[in-house]
Amino acid sequence: MIKVVVAGCNGLLGRKLIDYAPTGYNIIGVDLPESCPALAAVNYFSQDLTDKKSVFRLLQEVKPDYIINAAAYTNVDGAETDRELCWRLNVELPEHLIYCARKLNFNIGHISTDYIFDGKQGPYTETARPNPLGYYGRSKLAAENLFAASAIDYFIVRTMVLYGERNNGKHNFVTWLIDQLENDKHVKIVNDQIGNTTLVDELAIGIWKLIALKFNGVVNIAGTEIINRFEFAQTIAQVFNLDTSLIQPITTAELHQAAPRPLKSGLIVDKAINELNIELSNVSGGLNKFKYMYKGKTSPEYQ
Repeated sequence: MIKVVVAGCNGLLGRKLIDYAPTGYNIIGVDLPESCPALAAVNYFSQDLTDKKSVFRLLQEVKPDYIINAAAYTNVDGAETDRELCWRLNVELPEHLIYCARKLNFNIGHISTDYIFDGKQGPYTETARPNPLGYYGRSKLAAENLFAASAIDYFIVRTMVLYGERNNGKHNFVTWLIDQLENDKHVKIVNDQIGNTTLVDELAIGIWKLIALKFNGVVNIAGTEIINRFEFAQTIAQVFNLDTSLIQPITTAELHQAAPRPLKSGLIVDKAINELNIELSNVSGGLNKFKYMYKGKTSPEYQ
């Protein structure tokens, strides 16, 4: 039986990793909350993942075959000022997991981002040269470099613009937009940020496939279509039969955000599809799958 620890199991991706865990796997969830009733079906440990000694003791006790590190600091603007916490979660935590992997002999799956690129010449392959613009991107690239120099067995999944069901009451872009439009609120969405959009369910399924294949290295897993955020918002409204006239375009410069964004970004997913046989959807396909789940049903594709 393969034993897998999901670090950050209470987040959007972490929950889906547990939902789609293959039959026969022994799944251990680790996250900060003292209890997690939604994860009652798995062994759950409350653990501050930045407490290095406690994490080592836990992993020494659990003896996993894999850790999937879905824990991260993801507030892109907040990272510009809350740099210490961002670095602790995005760099020091992976560094310690690498140390534990060397001592305890397990593999690591780590989640990264398109923000390691500057967004000048996207979309990007797995071998494109990184050049992050902001502190969040620099922290994620620093973690990737640690793995590259580690000499352990690992895989890194780069992804972007994750969406899915609301998690712990928290919105993602798609659920936030649906909520705004259902309440007849006008929204302004940038029309100059270009990239993929990713249904979290497909990402989770893809990660489990990487483990089954014993994959090592870097792979992009995201939706197959490159689109700007304004067009994505309009497609969301159309799929959910909401009023597209409530959505107005705006440029990134007009938002005056704290962190710079890679504008012409995106991830080329040919490797995931052609070499690893991972199924990924275009924009409308992913949204229509999500619509089944949003309405309280199970998408036929996931039965």
